Amino acid sequence: MALTPERKLQVTREYATKPGDTGSPEVQVALLSENILNLTEHLKTHRKDYTSQRGLLVMVGARAKHLKYLRTKDPVRYQKLIERLGLRR
Repeated sequence: MALTPERKLQVTREYATKPGDTGSPEVQVALLSENILNLTEHLKTHRKDYTSQRGLLVMVGARAKHLKYLRTKDPVRYQKLIERLGLRR
């Protein structure tokens, strides 16, 4: 369920705004999105895993907060990130 260190490093490098960047909203949203996708797949087979379901809802809320922050601070970066991740269809 959790991201492997290799996959986490790959996502971090892909969405980093500069070398060594791990804390920008883009990286955080990308990592949360990856975790959300993995957890969604897990919950498709384990429907009664309510603890993981709650964790999924917490992650979705955290991602929404990061996206809201980015939307208010820099709408251009927000729009680019939304398009890259395929969110808000």
